[in-house]
Amino acid sequence: MRAAVYHGERDVRVEDVDRPEIEAPGDALVRVTHTAVCGSDLWPYRGQSDRDTPSRIGHEPMGIVEEVGEDVRSVQPGDRVFAPFVVSCGECEFCRRGLHTSCVNGDGWGGDNGGAQGEYVRAPYADGTLVRIPDRYADDEDALQAALPLTDVMGTGHHAAVSAGVAAGDTCVVVGDGAVGLCGVLAARRLGASRIVAVGHHADRLDIAEEFGATETVLEGDGGVDDAAEHVTEITGGGAEHVLECVGAAGAMETAVGAARPGGTVGYVGVPHGMGDGLDLFPFFGDNVTLSGGVAPVRAYADELLADVLGGTLDPSPIFTKTVSLEDIADGYRAMDEREAIKVLVKP
Repeated sequence: MRAAVYHGERDVRVEDVDRPEIEAPGDALVRVTHTAVCGSDLWPYRGQSDRDTPSRIGHEPMGIVEEVGEDVRSVQPGDRVFAPFVVSCGECEFCRRGLHTSCVNGDGWGGDNGGAQGEYVRAPYADGTLVRIPDRYADDEDALQAALPLTDVMGTGHHAAVSAGVAAGDTCVVVGDGAVGLCGVLAARRLGASRIVAVGHHADRLDIAEEFGATETVLEGDGGVDDAAEHVTEITGGGAEHVLECVGAAGAMETAVGAARPGGTVGYVGVPHGMGDGLDLFPFFGDNVTLSGGVAPVRAYADELLADVLGGTLDPSPIFTKTVSLEDIADGYRAMDEREAIKVLVKP
């Protein structure tokens, strides 16, 4: 089969690799029809985090089940499914608590199960991992593209909002205008926030934030304000009780805690990078600001978010601003690296 393989900084190639096969009774083999390039894929792509070379890459698969092991009960060949960015068994202590990313049997997609930017993946623990899309939507391309972000960024933005404690009538701030930040705006609106301030560095992305439900936007940097936290504090009259940090960089965390009202909560989901010698906790300590969040257990949210997608009340698909074939995935990486695309849809 064909699959994307990471060979080092700015070097992703599509190569012939062995097709995965059923190895255990709980496995399913899925033919990938939709996948994506994630912002977290850019860290190794830019040489800013370590990754084995060569190695399969990608973690947002959607496709059609082709074969299942003898113990699989939740899906069957022909079913349309998607999978969160981590494998989870669905039965261990942590899965039962909704912390699927801490599953004791957990795994990623980049090993011998295929890598999700390829033609096939083997899904271990299929009953715990795969989410089935009802047959009536199995060929509805609009619905499928709206559901694909549930593999990662929509569930991650939702985790930021939940961790920040967003509820009906609240004022909240979303720091970050990438795919996760934009989905954080959608999540805050879905949870009933009455005022959503989106903070970012790109005017065109903040326009999408407004389409997604942001009531105000703050452009930081060139052409915008120099200190976003100070500006947010001014326009909100002392900061927000609920702040979503959706970037993972030190500057974004500083903006988030600076925009938080004393006694408020920062829900963070950005993969930590560039924190230097460590996060300065004094601003949190001094104003009794709670820091909550972490890697998003998107499987815990998948069913409720899918219901809203299929019901027509949730559509994160506008985050896909470029579509490429698997063979052209290197151009997708380039476009995201150069900020020409927010998120790239890949159709093998």
